[in-house]
Amino acid sequence: QVQLVESGGGLVQAGGSLRLSCAASRRLFSTNVIGWHRQAPGKQRDLVATITTGGTTKYAHSVKGRFTISRDNAKNTVYLQIDGLKPEDTAVYFCAAKRGVSRILWDDWGQGTQVTVSS
Repeated sequence: QVQLVESGGGLVQAGGSLRLSCAASRRLFSTNVIGWHRQAPGKQRDLVATITTGGTTKYAHSVKGRFTISRDNAKNTVYLQIDGLKPEDTAVYFCAAKRGVSRILWDDWGQGTQVTVSS
């Protein structure tokens, strides 16, 4: 059963914006920390933003000020707003869920959505 589904990726010019969506199952959404990760070609997967069930957010230093993570409790959806896109933001973006803030491993993953930024 698919529990996390990302959407909203695409091809965008540098300086543009995108909003990625992560639709989660009700169970995951209400009990888990949700995080957005990204993986560029030939690079490791990096965590860029997280949001707790209470709405507390954290960001990787490299994206602070340009990325905004939010959640819509009525839609069981977590969003990642990306502004001021740069070519180096090109990557597959994944959302993932884990059962606690202190847990290191992420338990569930979506299939990813491609973001490509042209210069």
